[in-house]
Amino acid sequence: MQEKYSIGIDVGGTNTDIGLVSANGTIVARTNFSTSAYSDINLYMDEVAKKVKEIMSANNVAEIEGVGIGAPNGNYYTGCIDNAPNLHFGGNLKVKDMLEARLGVEVVLSNDANAAAYGEFVYGGGKGMKDFLMVTVGTGVGSGFVVDGRLVHGHSGAAGELGHSILIPGGRQCSCGRKGCLEAYTSARGICQTCRELRAEMPNYNGVLANVADDELTSKIIGEAAAQGDELAIKTFEQTGFWLGLACANAVTFSSPEAVFLMGGPLQAGDVFVEPLKKSFKEHLLNIYHNTVDIRMSELKANDVAILGAAALLKNK
Repeated sequence: MQEKYSIGIDVGGTNTDIGLVSANGTIVARTNFSTSAYSDINLYMDEVAKKVKEIMSANNVAEIEGVGIGAPNGNYYTGCIDNAPNLHFGGNLKVKDMLEARLGVEVVLSNDANAAAYGEFVYGGGKGMKDFLMVTVGTGVGSGFVVDGRLVHGHSGAAGELGHSILIPGGRQCSCGRKGCLEAYTSARGICQTCRELRAEMPNYNGVLANVADDELTSKIIGEAAAQGDELAIKTFEQTGFWLGLACANAVTFSSPEAVFLMGGPLQAGDVFVEPLKKSFKEHLLNIYHNTVDIRMSELKANDVAILGAAALLKNK
């Protein structure tokens, strides 16, 4: 019997990753291109369709079951990306319709964090769980809720925006237009801002990051400095972990999950970030949830979860 394949697409603010996925959740092949290089949605969708056809042809796959797309502000009900703050093309983008017209196959779209959550449910640590929360940390901060074995889309299709819950009223400017969002403090950009602010408060600091210019700081560089025992980097992740742990504890009150899964590049800093997060989570968790919910890292490979999650959306019907 001929093996069945699907395509998973992760639309990020910087890059778009595309994978050819087998029925058992193996990424057979993958490709990517720069999202940020496009400001015209039609040219961008042309490139997506071209890459999908190329990856199919290169692997002698004539037919696919469909395409799943995880995208910022992706709406499962409408198939549109709605005013995503981290994409160069704004407005109401009819991505599902545009790609179906170009490829002639079914396309399913959802929020990128929702896609990651469903990927964890189908292929990862969420197998067998009916209730869990996925939190993604990267360019932004997203979340996806699985409740009673179903991915939650909400009334308008926009459920799962933990990153845009207000952490500090009147605080940092967020890319969504509001101030004080969790994303402004615990995303990769937020981590860099925290590091800059803490450095300004440490006039005698002479560590690894002392001579790194503000505009050259990245969460990866800060993570590498923390691994070397740098005081500033460690303080940065302690503060970030405190904020994210608090937010996760609050999120538990919405759905009483069995676990909170974490994924994303900044979390690769390891215990220096995760342990303060767990400590804050435990401190802020409502007592009725004690010993009922765990903080866990995604069990899917960091480079695979977004593509697998997008492909898994085809099973959420």
